[in-house]
Amino acid sequence: MDFKGYQGYQGYKEQGINEMSQGELLLLLYDELVKRLLRAGLALDKADYDLFEASVDRSLDIIRYLDDTLDMQYPISRNLNRLYDYFSFELNRVKAGRNRTELDRVKTMVNELRDTFREANKTAGQELAGAEAAPAGAGAEG
Repeated sequence: MDFKGYQGYQGYKEQGINEMSQGELLLLLYDELVKRLLRAGLALDKADYDLFEASVDRSLDIIRYLDDTLDMQYPISRNLNRLYDYFSFELNRVKAGRNRTELDRVKTMVNELRDTFREANKTAGQELAGAEAAPAGAGAEG
């Protein structure tokens, strides 16, 4: 791909990200986190320790970003903060000891959290669509 083609692709990608809802962006981050944890596990299996460490480091970066963007006025944010601290602690242990069992445990928890956020995002979208449709329907009846 030439430079102009690359610039066009990057612009298209940025436009897509800019048009995403907060829920979609959160899911994108969780998808990337799951991908990096999976990549870390595969690299560990192949004894590719450079890729393993890079994948764990990127996972830690994503977790740090998720933690930094929490709005601490909500109780759920405090709970997520503790969970993100736990993930960071465990992933640092995984990195130091190349521990597959702990990596799998964190990966399972992250998958479950991502699935929970995906379901919440879907439910919120349905409620929003229902709320937007209700005033139009109410006006037609009256």
